[in-house]
Amino acid sequence: MLGLELVVVLGAAVLVGNVLGQRFRVAPPVVLLIVGALIGLVPAVRQTQLPPDVVLLLFLPVLLYWESLTTSMREIRTNLRGIVLLSTVLVILTAGAVAVAGHALGLPWGPAWALGAAVAPTDATAVTALAGSLPRRQITVLRAESLVNDGTALVIYGLAVGITVGEEHLTLPHVGALFLLAYGGGAAVGVAVAWVNMNLRRRLDDPLLGNLVMILAPFTAYLLAELIHASGVLAVVVSGLIMAQVAPSLIRAEHRRQALAFWPLATFIINGALFVLVGVELQYALRHLSRSDLRDALIAIAAVGVVLVAVRFAFLFSSAYLIRALDRRPEQRLRRISDRARVVSGLAGFRGAVSLAVALSVPQTLDSGEPFPDRAFIVFVTSGVIVVTLVVQGLLLPGVVRWARLPRDTSVDEEQILAETTATEEAIKALPQLAAEQGTTPKVVEWLRQEYEANLATVRARRAGTDDDPALLHNRHYTDLRLALIATKRATVVRLRDESQIDDTVLRRLQAALDNEEVRLAGGEQVE
Repeated sequence: MLGLELVVVLGAAVLVGNVLGQRFRVAPPVVLLIVGALIGLVPAVRQTQLPPDVVLLLFLPVLLYWESLTTSMREIRTNLRGIVLLSTVLVILTAGAVAVAGHALGLPWGPAWALGAAVAPTDATAVTALAGSLPRRQITVLRAESLVNDGTALVIYGLAVGITVGEEHLTLPHVGALFLLAYGGGAAVGVAVAWVNMNLRRRLDDPLLGNLVMILAPFTAYLLAELIHASGVLAVVVSGLIMAQVAPSLIRAEHRRQALAFWPLATFIINGALFVLVGVELQYALRHLSRSDLRDALIAIAAVGVVLVAVRFAFLFSSAYLIRALDRRPEQRLRRISDRARVVSGLAGFRGAVSLAVALSVPQTLDSGEPFPDRAFIVFVTSGVIVVTLVVQGLLLPGVVRWARLPRDTSVDEEQILAETTATEEAIKALPQLAAEQGTTPKVVEWLRQEYEANLATVRARRAGTDDDPALLHNRHYTDLRLALIATKRATVVRLRDESQIDDTVLRRLQAALDNEEVRLAGGEQVE
């Protein structure tokens, strides 16, 4: 029964947190953390310990897969060098700096490196939730960094825990082999799962079965990679990036509509629940620390928070100027961003679900049966650092973005207009040949030509930016009238159902068709 109660409490917390966040114009993750901490005071929840496998195996693959499917591959290729540096070198430097700070505060080297590995990677879902107002290039780099850097952090974590429990030895060939296995094995598994996914999607006509394959893909990729001790995170990301490239020409429209109805809601709920659980976990870890340990942990949270920001800022600025000195190609100059934009990127290094999962994965005991040194301390400090980065940096970021005066990113709108214009022009050009092949009557051909030409005139008017253009006014009046007619049809169908002239099954079928038409007319089917 407790499990069902937790489901209801988590769902209600996600709802309340997002409503309050929108009401008071505060980033919802910040409110969700506070709500989670308050829920942690409830006696029935106080003794609930979040198993690390829940985050690693249940929550994380879904979130990472959706982030991969909705990330721009073109921007990743353009900024690949920076993404690789951020997701490898920066993670190693950050983990090392935190380990030094933790050791200076009294932690043995093994637990200090475990703490460093936990807080080193940024979180893709937190970045998406809190940095959504940034230009496309910047948000893509941040998201790609967050998707890849988990693999580096998990290798460092495995070494730290293995050395502490006496199962690992630290030599350069051994560390190199672990990194090669993590990245090479994870990428190979991701490619294999994507290949199977593509072949199944070609053969499955039923949209329910097709989307079941889509749901299974991230879990399968993660599980297979973990079985060979590779990076499950990277396997999921590679599989998702491949599917994002092939899906538009491979997946059928009905499958895609069903997926777009499921995935945004599923990831919204899971993402919100994770932020709530971080707040709950903070309460749990707090009760397992003595008063003196609590004082030291609070000092450690502040110290680690400062180290994370300092290392990230130092790396972003030093690497940028080093690359400028070494690479003077004209195309490299076009990729440069301003120092103000770099400050924004430095402040957007949020920590989240992966950090919590890594901290919770620290074993309870050593091989000798003794408790793992300072495990409760690591969990509490990690939870505290997540809270600090999300709350402090999350609240500061909007103001810093305004200070940075970043140029408005209109590239997405411009490219959308280009695509709509070109596609419509090509369709009009192909209309006579297609009509001849289909044996279409001249009346239908002329009706379609008028519709497409009206649509083309509307798109061109939007590109020109003239709101009073006759084509835009025509389109607006046409859309408003169509929406009013749909509302009339819907009311009529409901009335027929209420009068028992049609069954609820018929109502649902007609209502789905009307809903699809209304959403299309209202332009509400956009997915970033």
